[in-house]
Amino acid sequence: MKTKMTPIIYWAPRILGILFAVFISIFALDVFTEGYGFWDTVVALVMHLVPTAIIVIVLLIAWRRERVGGVLFLLLGALYIVMFWDRGHWSAYLLISGPLFLIGALFLVNWHSQKDAPT
Repeated sequence: MKTKMTPIIYWAPRILGILFAVFISIFALDVFTEGYGFWDTVVALVMHLVPTAIIVIVLLIAWRRERVGGVLFLLLGALYIVMFWDRGHWSAYLLISGPLFLIGALFLVNWHSQKDAPT
């Protein structure tokens, strides 16, 4: 039996994943203020959008396979902390890893609720 929470549990991680990808993409805009030439700007922009591409790929995987995607989002959050440990303020970890952990947990909750649901 489906409850009113089922659509919320289904859509929340997907919408948050899209919003997080947009949020991360905003950081790529700083390449336009660096004064590079055209091709250097293109290369820098592509390099700055690699994290967004990774998030979008994981989101596409998670869209169909919630368990795999949830684990991947949790791993991305942990990977960020491990890679950038002691390089920034604690708020940077919260701002980047926090949403990744939340999205991963929501995908896992969605997977678990579908697994337990009677068919």
